[in-house]
Amino acid sequence: MDNKLYVGNLSYSTTEDDLHALFSDAGSVQSVAVIKDRDTGRSKGFGFVEMNSDDDAQKAIDLFHGTEFQGRPLTVNVARPREDRPRFDGGGKGRRSGGGGGRQRDW
Repeated sequence: MDNKLYVGNLSYSTTEDDLHALFSDAGSVQSVAVIKDRDTGRSKGFGFVEMNSDDDAQKAIDLFHGTEFQGRPLTVNVARPREDRPRFDGGGKGRRSGGGGGRQRDW
């Protein structure tokens, strides 16, 4: 088992310190990250907690999955590797729809 956990359904006001304090009840916490929107800085409602051992990670899942925290039932499970997604570069690759199909008009 991996010791990095996904923690979902967080209150938007949950801080990394809040998660660290909660997950310390399950064992030794290595790192905590609450994921935030890059434009607004507001929490996206999920984060990751890395425990020091697989046993601590399993204990955290057993203790906190489905448990209410700050008014919301938590989702806690082993984090999956990030999927490779195509980068959006903002370029106009491909054809745009609409606009008359490229015909020139004589006005």
